[in-house]
Amino acid sequence: MKELYASLETSPEPPLPSEVKRLLVIHNPIAGRRRRHRYAAYLEALRAHGLLLEELPTTCRGDAERQARDIACGPGDMIVAAGGDGTINEVVNGLMHNRQVGRDRPLAILPLGTANVLAAEIGLRRDLDSIVDYITKGRPRRIALGRVGERYFITMAGVGFDAHVVAAVDEMLKRRLGKLAYVTRLLQQLRTYDFPTYQAIIEGRNFPASSIIVTNGRFYAGRLLLAPEASLEEEALKVVLFQRKGVWHALKYAAALLFGLLPRLSDVRQLSAQRLRLEGPPGDPLQADGDLVGQLPANVELVPAALPLLMPHAPR
Repeated sequence: MKELYASLETSPEPPLPSEVKRLLVIHNPIAGRRRRHRYAAYLEALRAHGLLLEELPTTCRGDAERQARDIACGPGDMIVAAGGDGTINEVVNGLMHNRQVGRDRPLAILPLGTANVLAAEIGLRRDLDSIVDYITKGRPRRIALGRVGERYFITMAGVGFDAHVVAAVDEMLKRRLGKLAYVTRLLQQLRTYDFPTYQAIIEGRNFPASSIIVTNGRFYAGRLLLAPEASLEEEALKVVLFQRKGVWHALKYAAALLFGLLPRLSDVRQLSAQRLRLEGPPGDPLQADGDLVGQLPANVELVPAALPLLMPHAPR
């Protein structure tokens, strides 16, 4: 495994497929009406620029991962994940098991989700002109991924209060209410959550906290600033420790996130690590990129230079 990581770290930036002509678009056709309209507008604009599109619709959870794992690309093809962070996460997990395509063929995204954290991270706007410019002029860069167990994540993984909120939000509610679904469940959790203690174990040292988020990027739940020094291209994960327990402190952390003040709080500690172990109540939920991916205890590690991701060509 170390040899594989070393080879990934030294891999050059992959070129775009020469004269990109066809987009292989993995998407969820069951998304809400507004998202379907936005998706159709994206495709129409891309077709107007002479691109051919092959749509690969999904029918259930896990389909996007299977589509990406089995996809075969020819000259001039580009893979596109159209959806929210959960759909993109599935596509990335599929590509990481598709050795012929995933580590050399750039992945592009069409942000259609509730939070669109990855789009915020790379500075991708959602208007038609920006999307067309991104697909036709963007350049690929290799990004690092996190891995928890056998699952990869792009931006972050978490245990504690936020994981319990994610666990309480069902797909139907999220489709109907969008971000409001998380707010609703957050308020419910405040009434029932008992705020146990979790541990991040890094190089043999134990760091206790009421909640822990391991992040590969700066933002949380959209454009809320979580870890300003994190980067998709860094060789370390940022470990954010929320050190105080209770309803009051949970509300304080939420307000600090909303107003961009979280990094200033003295009881929010940020560490760097390439690998760590997360412990807490056995069986407690663990979320990654906004979806449940496992339970505690869990091992988390960085996979450097894992995947080529198309980036907007203009500076952020």
